[in-house]
Amino acid sequence: MRINKFISHNTNYSRREADELLKAGKVSINGRVVSDLSTEVKDSDKVRIGSRLIKLKKEFSMIVYNKQKGELVTKKDDRGRKTIYDTLPRGFSKFISVGRLDYASEGLLLLTDAPAIAQALMDSDIEREYYLKIKGEITEQVINAMREGFFAKDATKGAHAKTKQISMEFKPFLAYKIISQSGGYTRLKVIINEGQNRELRRFFGYFDLEVMDLKRVSFGRVSLDQLGSGKWRYFTNSEYDDLRDFLKQNGIRY
Repeated sequence: MRINKFISHNTNYSRREADELLKAGKVSINGRVVSDLSTEVKDSDKVRIGSRLIKLKKEFSMIVYNKQKGELVTKKDDRGRKTIYDTLPRGFSKFISVGRLDYASEGLLLLTDAPAIAQALMDSDIEREYYLKIKGEITEQVINAMREGFFAKDATKGAHAKTKQISMEFKPFLAYKIISQSGGYTRLKVIINEGQNRELRRFFGYFDLEVMDLKRVSFGRVSLDQLGSGKWRYFTNSEYDDLRDFLKQNGIRY
């Protein structure tokens, strides 16, 4: 494991902060100061920041947050807009989100103090369930796309204005259910198992359908249930057990 990743996994420093500590000559491995950002570390190595020994993190915390519309999933915003960390208690300021929900979206967001776990969950094919309100009607063409998936050379409708990702591969939805269609709007539930950037907004945008409301209600077996908007909770014991099984099966060190 690279030294900056080792530091971020086992302390509250980010990888960028770890890089700065290395450049400043404040990191040592087995008594030798290192500054090379590509230095590899073994679990048996004694890594120090100054005189403080970094201990391998054996425990971790996970929380579920019900994100509100109009919040950004970021630490800071140069335009002064509200972030999830403005709502969450200060003790969670170093927690990392498992993926993101965009400014206009709401619902279930997982956060953890273990970067390796956050990355593993982001990269996983665990099911994500959403409720959507779409402007327009779901045609047979859209239904076929949900069933079969497709590749879009231009998937910028529904994307952020400054996106650099033009094309996108959409996998088949695991499930979908049209709840209602009336007044020019469609409400539906969908289940997918990936979390590409604004994936659902881009998917429907490709068919000139605008996502008006988007709410994530579950991630795997973790559900919002009765958690209110802007509220948070720790994982339950059974949710921690499920996560530890996932980490063990996938050989994730944290």
